[in-house]
Amino acid sequence: MACEKCAYRDKKSVTKFNKELCRVCAVFAPQDETQFNLYLNEKLNWRDLDTFRKYNQTLGGNQKKGMNDKAKLGSPVTRAPLGFDIIEGNLVPNQAAAKVHSIFKVFLEKDYSLNSMAKHYALSVNGLKKVLKNRTYLGEVKFAGNLHKGNHKEMISPEIFYAVQRKLKERSRTKDVQDKKETEQKTSG
Repeated sequence: MACEKCAYRDKKSVTKFNKELCRVCAVFAPQDETQFNLYLNEKLNWRDLDTFRKYNQTLGGNQKKGMNDKAKLGSPVTRAPLGFDIIEGNLVPNQAAAKVHSIFKVFLEKDYSLNSMAKHYALSVNGLKKVLKNRTYLGEVKFAGNLHKGNHKEMISPEIFYAVQRKLKERSRTKDVQDKKETEQKTSG
């Protein structure tokens, strides 16, 4: 169908308020129906938008590229994890760094449940797991699925970090076996 704003025939149209729009016009379409109808009345020649289609420009593309470039340089591109602040574009340990060290140490040395540790450190269980799995503590920066050497110092040694990963994995396996046994008992009884 043809876009009701610019008349471009797009293979992948978008429907808003029961009106067909090309992908470019849909990006800029207002969310309010009254404003949307005013937007539709301002007709546009599809050729004026062809540059966006030709070069496949998408919103946020330049931003993501910039963030990726920044990550390759070892700079943080998201908010700082527990134990760090971002000062002048660099990750710098803060007062909570001692808490992070304690979390890793206690997890390795004790057999506390994740639930009890999370309560003790005022975190959710998922928050605790994020801390224990966060490679930023190894001196790395992760962005868009890629790991880069960070421009900050490691907070946790690789030996401790990987020992924690092994223990997490082992606990996960043990829990899976327990869950399987419970399921078998429920279904057989």
